[in-house]
Amino acid sequence: MKSIMAAGWIAVAFLAASAPGEAAKAKPKPKAGTVTAAAATPPSAGPLNPTRFPVARHTLPNGLVILLHEDHSVPAVTFWQWYRVGSRNEGPGITGISHFFEHMMFNGSKNVPPKEYDRIIESNGGVSNAFTDRDMTAYYEDIASDRLEVLFRVDSDRMRELLLAPELLKSEIEVVKEERRLRTDNDISGMLDESLYATAFLASPYRWPVVGWMADLNRMKRDELVSYFRTYYAPNNCILVLTGDFDSKSALALIQKYFGDIPAQTPSQPPINSEPEQRGERRAQVRYPVENESFQMGYKAPNAKSEDTWVLDILSSILGDGESSRLHQSLVYEKQIALDASTFFRSRIDPTLFEFAVEMKPGKPAREGEAVLDEVLSRLVKEGPSPRELEKAKNALEADLVKSLKTNNGVGEQLGFYEHVYGDYRTLYGAIERYRKVTLEDCKRVARATFVPERRTVVELVPVAEPEAKAEAKPEAKP
Repeated sequence: MKSIMAAGWIAVAFLAASAPGEAAKAKPKPKAGTVTAAAATPPSAGPLNPTRFPVARHTLPNGLVILLHEDHSVPAVTFWQWYRVGSRNEGPGITGISHFFEHMMFNGSKNVPPKEYDRIIESNGGVSNAFTDRDMTAYYEDIASDRLEVLFRVDSDRMRELLLAPELLKSEIEVVKEERRLRTDNDISGMLDESLYATAFLASPYRWPVVGWMADLNRMKRDELVSYFRTYYAPNNCILVLTGDFDSKSALALIQKYFGDIPAQTPSQPPINSEPEQRGERRAQVRYPVENESFQMGYKAPNAKSEDTWVLDILSSILGDGESSRLHQSLVYEKQIALDASTFFRSRIDPTLFEFAVEMKPGKPAREGEAVLDEVLSRLVKEGPSPRELEKAKNALEADLVKSLKTNNGVGEQLGFYEHVYGDYRTLYGAIERYRKVTLEDCKRVARATFVPERRTVVELVPVAEPEAKAEAKPEAKP
């Protein structure tokens, strides 16, 4: 589904940006210190358009992109910083480095001592958080509008010169390693998901986990971190999104004051995706001491540039959204062999997976659940959804999108994602209309192209006995 942070992380949609005309290309380069404003977007006839939902886009001479959306409903603002770097920008030996930087960005900079960042934000009545995904790393703060300059001051400071002190690196890497143990090594869903992507992809940068392999976390070097920071945490690799109660002219002047003189860096080469075509089903097992079997299944799916991603959102809703979904009805309600069944699809920069997750009832084998899931998919491919199912899915996706735009934070999240993944925030304006245009035949066609057994990967959770604790050696009795 194209709702951001649906599972603690991200999602979205597609609309190709029109190429600039010759007149636009011929415009002179702006002088140093000036801000370039994007051309006005023509009004749209759709339910979500620039007239009802105005956004201003500017670019500083150092390449920093700025999106501004004024909303004076409440005296508060949200400030997002989207860095175009995620685990896909990594490689063997440095997996997890993007997520590690998410942590380090809260651990001090040139003029903000370690542990002071959160104290400054919170003492001004604000809150902050961040996330790392395969495609990006993003940070946000919510604060009263009269404290906006505080955010610009501390956030520009960490973009300009992050404090990567050896002692801080050493302590924070232990925090990251513990997070990996908690969310992956000792979490069933995390283990299956990691194995699914590592098995499904051979050469895609999505192969390794966002949190990184433990061996790479153990060997992380400071010089690698410094180089990574200079490359990816540069203004020309960042999108600032400000939403809420502010004056655009004043806010833009402040952004230029704090961020305008941060030097741009030489952009890195885009990650190479050399993933070959999958020509047969792939399988893996995760053996762990549990009571019941589970499995995850992933079918190869196109990237965000494909129009089919809109249809896949709808299919995901039909198959796995709520108790009335086809999977829940079949596996949980009718057959009563599973405790839970769900789907997950998120549009990404590179080709990705359309995922299924099924937790079986104790005593029920995963293969039985797979057989039922296959029946559900086979029927969908052959018959397509019913008109009622299609309409319900469209309504749900439209409602989710509209609800996400009710808060400053939600607006900033949507705008940042659209601008990053598709290169144009204006994608948002066509989202609802694209869902509405999906037909029953579209659903059959995309289901037929996606749910191909030869292009799927299955990971099963196999219960094993709890390892016996080693008996402690008793001391010998004294004579």
